Amino acid sequence: MLHITLPDGSQREFPGPVTVAEVAASIGTGLAKAALAGKVDGRLVDTSYRMEKDSALAIVTAKDADGLEVIRHSTAHLLAYAVKELFPEAQVTIGPVIEHGFYYDFSYSRPFTPEDLEAIEKRMTALASKDEPVLRKVLPRDEAIQYFKGLGEHYKAEIIGSIPAGEDVSLYSEGSFTDLCRGPHVPSTGKLKHFKLMKVAGAYWRGDHRNEMLQRVYGTAWASKEDLQQYLTMLEEAEKRDHRKLGRELDLFHIDDHAPGLVFWHPKGWTVWQGVEQYMRQVYRDNDYLEVKGPQILDKTLWEKTGHWDKYRENMFTTESEKRDYALKPMNCPGHILIYKQGIKSYRDLPLRFGEFGQCHRNEPSGGLHGIMRVRGFTQDDGHIFCTEDQIQAEVKSFTTLLRKVYQDFGFTEILYKLSTRPEKRIGTDESWDRAESALAEGLRASGCEFEYLPGEGAFYGPKIEYTLKDALGRQWQCGTIQVDPNLPERLDAEFVAEDGSRQRPVMLHRAIVGSLERFIGILIEQHAGALPTWLAPVQVAVLNITDSQAEYAQSVAKKLKNQGLRVDLDLRNEKITYKIREHSMQKLPYILVVGEKEKAAGAVAVRARGNQDLGAMSLEAFAEKIASDIAHKS
Repeated sequence: MLHITLPDGSQREFPGPVTVAEVAASIGTGLAKAALAGKVDGRLVDTSYRMEKDSALAIVTAKDADGLEVIRHSTAHLLAYAVKELFPEAQVTIGPVIEHGFYYDFSYSRPFTPEDLEAIEKRMTALASKDEPVLRKVLPRDEAIQYFKGLGEHYKAEIIGSIPAGEDVSLYSEGSFTDLCRGPHVPSTGKLKHFKLMKVAGAYWRGDHRNEMLQRVYGTAWASKEDLQQYLTMLEEAEKRDHRKLGRELDLFHIDDHAPGLVFWHPKGWTVWQGVEQYMRQVYRDNDYLEVKGPQILDKTLWEKTGHWDKYRENMFTTESEKRDYALKPMNCPGHILIYKQGIKSYRDLPLRFGEFGQCHRNEPSGGLHGIMRVRGFTQDDGHIFCTEDQIQAEVKSFTTLLRKVYQDFGFTEILYKLSTRPEKRIGTDESWDRAESALAEGLRASGCEFEYLPGEGAFYGPKIEYTLKDALGRQWQCGTIQVDPNLPERLDAEFVAEDGSRQRPVMLHRAIVGSLERFIGILIEQHAGALPTWLAPVQVAVLNITDSQAEYAQSVAKKLKNQGLRVDLDLRNEKITYKIREHSMQKLPYILVVGEKEKAAGAVAVRARGNQDLGAMSLEAFAEKIASDIAHKS
């Protein structure tokens, strides 16, 4: 008898080999209909997969994360099927799952138009409604190459040619379309109901600019109509909040072709920048960080010692002077070690916390640049903690508590915590990894955080914690991190004098809270839809007069508020008050003060808050107290 163990621990017996679909049917017709795939001994497989020995099985449905991935993977193949039906001369290449959906790259003689995309999506719907079975077969590598060459699919033949000789490859067929794929896939096309094609873009074959430019069709797929609609609504809202669009409308910054991937900050944008930087500088001071500043350009020999020259050089901007090679720093950590090494350090000096608003440069590919979210020149709130192994846990606890407070002040209340553990290729002993991973985990627990493990995703030198915040649209942004690194102190010969007089290596903790200031400001703009909280807004209050007879009073109001330290815009233009109110409202100012003859006579101001809220008239002193309270409470 064959024993199949289900997730709840119960077992089912079968007289011989049994498929995932047959097990699902034995449990109930509802599950058999909902089954998309199976997980056999932890491995994702098709419902047609046959188990020939005792196994642990979980039936995967659309409610599972794995089920959604199978749906998206299968929808990518449905896209290729539809394209081949409508454009038989198109060649298919690769079509992986990505976040929120999938894409497929095609080689075709002309660009696909929006009308083409509409026709392809319509054909996908028609093919899905036929509910054709998705069938898997296995061929020897060389036979598969000849098969695809016979179809004129030279890209597929090239992909298979890169697989070692003698191996078998799996193919999936639905109707008249056959594709190369590891799988698994849904059992039939009728399982694919909720999808939409989003856009088409260019992509080089195998990511190499020397190769042919292909057409990449992007799509999204979901388990339900409601999920799809919610995602499309989120995209519409995200478009309204796009930091690039708001950056132009609010006159914050711009990107110029004269400096691709670098930011030109306008006065208002630089005010926001300074607000973030000065806030973080106060965080440094309040938490015993010593602010330092390292040079922008460092000699090649340093980058050779750290390993960056061999492994990261293509992402570094380099220069030469007097027959010496230099690089603009892509990160700050080597410079911090050089500062640490000045003078003898004792165990009594540890933990030693350095912080720097360090400007870094990375030669990112032009196709990956995105507004101020991904740039070639950026500034990090970069910190490094030099400590002993025994101090890691306490440092992680205090850092995590601090990070949560910072994110809350910026308006983020939901944070995800992920602990990345040892990869297969790593340095150090298993005992040192055990201690480091345990210290990070205990530090999170001591902070009251629930977290998930990411097995094998740590750096080669040590484990790390990633802090991911969720914004108002539910999108996730990984900003904060703390990483254990015994490697760089070893490479650059950093030491401290231990209590017994011996020389020992410190552990280096790489840590960041907001990460790149440019990227974090972009996230802030989108989080608040440009309506930044009062304490951070580039202009906190505008003072508007109704007629010229109140101009002098309006000036005195603005002056008093400026003397209080507020950022004030005084608008004395000879325009209708409704026009001026509307114009300043579009700039998303926290407060607009209107002064007419009545306010002038009473020494008061008429207060309008963001969101078209009329707060009525109040004394200037009362308003000053109100806005001061907003700023103090970061509200």
